[in-house]
Formats: sequence, structure tokens, C-alpha cells
Amino acid sequence: MVKIDGNSLELEHIHKVARKFERVTLDDSAKRKVEETRKKIEEILKAGKPIYGVNTGFGALVNVKISETQLEELQKNIVLSHSAGVGKPLSKDIVRAIMLLRANSLSKGFSGVRSEVINKLIEFLNNDIYPFVPEKGSVGASGDLSPLAHIAMALIGEGYVIENGEKIETYKVLSKKGIKPLKLKEKEGLSLLNGTQFITSILSLVIRDSLKLMEYSTLIAAASVDALFGTPKAYDERLQNARNHEGQKIIAALLREYLKGSEIRDSHRNCNKVQDAYTLRAIPQVYGAVLDTLVYAKKVALNEVNAATDNPLIFDEEVISGGNFHGEPVALVSDFVAIALTDLGNMIERRIDRLVNPLVNSNLPPFLASGKEGLNSGYMIWQYTAAALCNENKVLAHPASIDTIPTSAYQEDHVSMGATSARKLLKIFDNLVSLVSIEAMLAKVALEYRRPLKSSPKIEEFFSKINVEISGDRYFGDDFNRIREIIISEIMK
Repeated sequence: MVKIDGNSLELEHIHKVARKFERVTLDDSAKRKVEETRKKIEEILKAGKPIYGVNTGFGALVNVKISETQLEELQKNIVLSHSAGVGKPLSKDIVRAIMLLRANSLSKGFSGVRSEVINKLIEFLNNDIYPFVPEKGSVGASGDLSPLAHIAMALIGEGYVIENGEKIETYKVLSKKGIKPLKLKEKEGLSLLNGTQFITSILSLVIRDSLKLMEYSTLIAAASVDALFGTPKAYDERLQNARNHEGQKIIAALLREYLKGSEIRDSHRNCNKVQDAYTLRAIPQVYGAVLDTLVYAKKVALNEVNAATDNPLIFDEEVISGGNFHGEPVALVSDFVAIALTDLGNMIERRIDRLVNPLVNSNLPPFLASGKEGLNSGYMIWQYTAAALCNENKVLAHPASIDTIPTSAYQEDHVSMGATSARKLLKIFDNLVSLVSIEAMLAKVALEYRRPLKSSPKIEEFFSKINVEISGDRYFGDDFNRIREIIISEIMK
């Protein structure tokens, strides 16, 4: 059970709720604060004071006063009109993460919603209701308005949900499950829409998965180093301590651990080679920089996960309009992580080339081919595939957050475009998993060519899960898919 209070949600909690369907509950003390703040909103309304989004129009219509009899209609209207997303539906884990993060943000008690709103989000999570949320439409300015509106629309029994892979009217599913739709009160529609949870959910899940992937990508890199007769001297602890980057020290320590006890290493310990190419020698410096980026990004993401991001917010007796919904903090970091993961893939592709390239692969068969030379191409084209993936990542890594297009009649005259940053990041990560999987496949084949010598116990243990057949050309895609599934299953534990 994950208990939300607006302050203590971690990346692993998001993973467990989004993907493992762990149940959610609202913390009692958080509930009390939410209800106290709601009373303040109701008292202010009685006084007739104009409050943005509560008894006024939205965006450029901020100066239009709404009559008391139409306040609930106003909240429903904003949900319906703002549900303007297009494109394919977001995956289930992302939608579940968005609902969890929105509930967590509202539970901080600054939004002025009733606890019933938070509990409705929790009810959807605990009953496995998956709102249909199109992937495109947010500019990450007044929050992720469109995707959050599609979720809010499902909460009130409108719009669509996905069940058994089919898009179905929400009211049919709620009726079948015996769940009553939420009836929105003043400010609640706006509070459900104002927030950065689309960007932050994707960023949080990718950071969590990338940190897991770093361990396996480093292990696979170590296997390539060993198979290519590289030296671990470059990973000496003294060398890393001479530079002040924590990530570099961590990666070098992992490489030393992974390569300890390798028979392959012992076989060429006294060779004449002075130093290795950068993609072998500088793994701590490059992978370490990526790790440091992910650690920084995790800090920013957790700040946002446990933040109040709607507008206006209520503090004691005062209602303050501000810009907490602006996606810039997570937009910039999404682009930063995208750049880091892209460069990680660049280094992996160069090692993939070294494994198959007869000019540099330390007397391994050209292209790791078996059978009659010339008749068999081996794994030649897998380097092409890696190059194509890297090229796509380089295009996707162009920062979306450097763009802005004004919206809402210049009221929202600077936007973050963070939703685009996050969507691109998802594709980059998926490509990176494929790159790691290609390297793992080729490293396994290269290690088999080094028999009877064995690599280190750590490397041999991992690669014992991977079976490859060295018997001339065949379709290697099944091997790749099995390896990719192994890596994904390890990341998703």
C-alpha cells in the first residue's frame, strides 16, 4: 500500500503503482489539511471576492465574473473544453502515474479541493480504470492541461477509458464497476487540470528505469572490454579520485568489480598495447557523466512529484495566483536527460562497431561471422541498425524546451513545451534499450569466440542467461528480442 501525503512519494512508489498495481490510500493528516483548506475556499466564496478560476473565466477570460449559480457548470465546462488531445493513447503505466502524481499534489492541501476529488483518483487507480488520454496537445504551460483534462473527464463519467485494449465510453465502465462519477465543485475542475504531471510522470519513470539500466549497460560494456582484450588499468581507483566526479568513481568501481577474475584479461596482461580507444578506456568518464545527470534529474523530478503545481493556491486566508504550473523545471531536465542518454548510446554504438570491425576487433572473426568466409556476413548489419538508432536519438535530442509559442491571447506568452521533451525522451530511452541489447548480443558471441578462456564470474553469470548459436548466417532477430526481453525484465523488477 502506497500512502500519499504530498511530501514523500518516491520513484519506486510511482513504479509500483503504475506498473505493479500496488494499492493507494490518502494519509489521514493530509486529508485533514485538504478539508481545512476547502473550508477556507468556501468562506472566501461567501464573501463574494473574485478568485481566478473559481468564480472567474480562465486564461484570457480572467476578468469575466461568473455568477454563483453557474460555478459548478464552469468547472465541468473547463474539463470538457480542455480535453483537446490528439494522437495515440498514452500507455497505461504513464496514465496511472499521472493519476497518482495528481492525487499526491492535491493532497498537499494548497489547492482548495475536497478530499473526494483525491479519493476519486485513488478509486480509479485501485479499480484499474485506465482513462483514454491522447499523447499530444500539451505545451506544458498552465500545466499539462489537455492530458489532465482527459483524465478529469473520465472522473466525472465523461469521455472514454480503455478496457481490454478497446476504447469504451467511461459511463459504461463505471456503471459496470459500481463507481459513481465525481461531481465537481468550485475550483476542482481547474485544480485537476493545472499541473505538470504528464511531463513529470514520464520523466520520473524514465529516470527510474535509466538508473536501473546503467547497472546492466555497464556490465555489458565490461564484457565488450574483456572480449576486445581491453585493459581495466584505466579504471584504477587512484585515477578516478584525481577527478572530482562521483558518477565516474561509481562506474569505475563497477567496472573493476565486473572484470575481477577474468581469464581473458590474464591471457593478454603482458601484451605491448599501451592504451585502449576511448570507448573502452573512457567508460567511467562518459557513463559517469550520464549517471551524474540522472542523479541530478532525479532530485528535480522528486521535487516536482511532491509539489503543489496548480493555480491559484491557498495559504491561510489568502489566495495567491502564481505560476507553479509552468513546466520549465521538468522540461529542461527532460531535455538534459535526453541528451545524456543519446550520448550514452553513441558510445555503445562505437563499441558495437569495434566488436564486428575486423580492423580493430583484436583478432575476432570479421563481423563475428561463422562458417565459410565471404559466404556469411555475420553480424555486420547490426552495426547499421545501431547507427540508425543513434541517428534517430540525435534528432530527438534537440531540446523542445528552447521553443515557446504564446497561447491564450498572450496571457500565456511563454510556454515550456515540456510535454514534447518528455515524449521524445521516452523514444530515446526505448532506442537505448535496443542499443544495449545489440551490444549484449555481440559481446556474447565475442566471448564465445574467446573459449576456452572465461570472462569474470560476474560477466559469465549474466551472460549464462543468453544463448546464441554459432553456425553460420541465420535470422539473428530472435536472439536480439530474447536479450531485450531479459534486460527489460531486469529493469522492471
